Amino acid sequence: MPEVHVKDLHKKFGDVTVLNDINFTIKEGEFFTLLGPSGCGKSTTLNSIAGLESPTSGSITVGGVPFVDTAHKLYVPTEERNLGMVFQSYALWPHMTVEQNLVMPLAIRKVSKEEKASRIYEALDTVGLAHLKDRFPHQLSGGQQQRVALARALVYSPSVLLLDEPLSNLDAKLREQSRAWLKRLQVDLGITTVYVTHDQDEALSLSDRIAVMFEGKMAQIGTPAEIYEKPATAAVAAFVGSCNFFTGSLTAISGGTATVRLDNTGLEVKVASTLALKPADAVTVAVRPERLRITSSSDAAGTNVLETTVLTRSYVGSRYEYGLKLGSNVVQVVSPVGDLDGGVRLVFEPEDALLYPGADVPSAEAQELMTVAA
Repeated sequence: MPEVHVKDLHKKFGDVTVLNDINFTIKEGEFFTLLGPSGCGKSTTLNSIAGLESPTSGSITVGGVPFVDTAHKLYVPTEERNLGMVFQSYALWPHMTVEQNLVMPLAIRKVSKEEKASRIYEALDTVGLAHLKDRFPHQLSGGQQQRVALARALVYSPSVLLLDEPLSNLDAKLREQSRAWLKRLQVDLGITTVYVTHDQDEALSLSDRIAVMFEGKMAQIGTPAEIYEKPATAAVAAFVGSCNFFTGSLTAISGGTATVRLDNTGLEVKVASTLALKPADAVTVAVRPERLRITSSSDAAGTNVLETTVLTRSYVGSRYEYGLKLGSNVVQVVSPVGDLDGGVRLVFEPEDALLYPGADVPSAEAQELMTVAA
């Protein structure tokens, strides 16, 4: 399966820039996800690869073949790119059977009658729906329609598979089951896949690598573990998973450990950091809820031990989620212990936290809007 190279991609709609200097390479057989909130440019990037959008400038190469090169006025039409695409709406013809929906892309490619039959059976068998070939879309469940759309994208043996929010119309349980099934299928086929989603859980569970996008720009590209454990910016940390943020000022830095005085608390914490900072610099400390330890013990041991008060407690099945008051902050913590109340201690080590320069942290309102928009 071919590599995909996107270089210096820009796209404008009138005076509005929706893609700004997009660069990435997708390896052969890789599951590569474009992740970001609504309007960040992820679908426009995917549509540019598919040929459904014409970039203002830049180049796109698949398997060594240039599809777009604006510097040389090169643009390969969509129908000549041999890419398979699944849309969010599935886009199945309602008046056609499952089999007839799969015939359409083969007919366009002038595939013989005998080969059509074998390809259709193979594609439907791959997604486990060969026995439903004579049904109409309205006779199928949402999950089955999604698989038919995928079979249609695979039936002509595309070089790359493009998936635009294919699971977003499914209910939560079916979406989780479909994620596992889709990942197994992609690994079995070994097909290079570009996936678009706003769902962080989807991106983390499906992807070999993730590109996080904000406002038409790449914020970070990395493996799921790199994106989650080492987010490049506070915005990435806020968007991918839950995170607590504390603004403050640097009081000292030595031996890879920074000492930060937290705003509105008067407390100091130590955070592992290799940033080039100097005392009095404004900084932001970020800590994932699962990296924090909560205890009622008065002799809690740890580098950072902070006195807090329990505000809220919620039981969510496998754990309890606490909201703790720390100065003017409400800190989110997860714990297997469900009987904590009143004054408690919050404990974490320097390597449990992340440090970012500046105090430009997404507000709670901005984070909520980002999630809702996504």
